[in-house]
Amino acid sequence: MSNAGRAILAESSKKVRPWRQDVKAAAEHLRACTGAPPIDGPVVCRMTFTLPKPTSAPKRRRTYPMRTPDLSKLVRSTEDALTDAGIWTDDARVIGYTKLRKTYPMEDVDALDTPGVVIEIMEVV
Repeated sequence: MSNAGRAILAESSKKVRPWRQDVKAAAEHLRACTGAPPIDGPVVCRMTFTLPKPTSAPKRRRTYPMRTPDLSKLVRSTEDALTDAGIWTDDARVIGYTKLRKTYPMEDVDALDTPGVVIEIMEVV
């Protein structure tokens, strides 16, 4: 607690900072290529997070990533990185999601071949 009575929050995972930096760098590159201004209206998002499949998981059947990191933390850190990159003016602009999923490579239609995230942002008009 701070002297002002506010909670001081700290990231509990050492993996959050590099993740946010990677998402921010990719988003800044996209903004540099498109020259798009930050979105300042309501948006709906789709996010599919591809996580590394554990070596102990079955190779020939679908399995589900039911362990850490939890989906809400992935979303929160990704939204913060998109805000820092200037994709939108504030992550409060997100009014909903059409898809929010954790998966392993090649186990979902939107899964990547390697760990990462597929993000789609749609402005609501």
